[in-house]
Amino acid sequence: MTQRDEYPAGVPCWVETLQPDPRAALDFYGSLLGWEFSAPGPMPGDLPGEYFVAHVDGCAVAGIGALPASGGPPSAVWNTQVCVDGADAAVDRATSAGGSLVLGPLDAAADGRGAVLVDPTGAAFSVWEARGRIGAQIVNEPSTWAMSSLHTPDPPAATAFYGALFGWQAEPMAPGAPIILFRLPGYVGGEPGQPVPRDVVAVMTATVRGPDGTAVPPHWNVNLRVDDTDAIAAHAVDLGGTVLMGPMDTPGMRNAVLLDPQGGVFSISQITAGT
Repeated sequence: MTQRDEYPAGVPCWVETLQPDPRAALDFYGSLLGWEFSAPGPMPGDLPGEYFVAHVDGCAVAGIGALPASGGPPSAVWNTQVCVDGADAAVDRATSAGGSLVLGPLDAAADGRGAVLVDPTGAAFSVWEARGRIGAQIVNEPSTWAMSSLHTPDPPAATAFYGALFGWQAEPMAPGAPIILFRLPGYVGGEPGQPVPRDVVAVMTATVRGPDGTAVPPHWNVNLRVDDTDAIAAHAVDLGGTVLMGPMDTPGMRNAVLLDPQGGVFSISQITAGT
């Protein structure tokens, strides 16, 4: 089991989905992934609504909260948080590097302090100054978060921004490959023998047009690991969700992109290498 009890600054540490009806989302994700949920707590900064923490084997793995009724996106979203030593200082660095502040910094009771930002290419993400909640306690296991990926129309601009903000360095996964690895020098994550270097904290790719020909907007995608991509995709449909893409095979993986009933997009991956 891949457990985490700390996250260094510059490492993505938490994922959450904000939903118009968080309690309906509990039913969807609880059934889909077997998540159990804590009693509701307040939203950060006294924003209206409830916030729930999802658990697998008693360990925190993700959050489900209330989408702002006004001033926010029109449908549910998934969000990735990156650990920082200080949220206020991170906001200053981000805006100096060309990013925009959307919300915060706000205190989340005793859990921590965070802010929502948009990078210069239009992708939203958050920074998190941990206090009581350090982040996901299990990762890279079935029904938990595997990795987040940046989909951007301008990879060079994104590379410069995240380098200035977090110290990330970008390099192609392979010569000429469309996937770019974000590496944090000095960080040791993952597991020995994994197919990518252990200092990889995220990946990036240029946005392309979707199956219907429309442009995919800039975003940070959240990928969740599962045991059986086909079964989970079919169950998502039974629960009122939609399969946007796949299931499909890529080297060592079987993937799908799903839409939850309230409009939140996320992806799932099953490891097939060696099976």
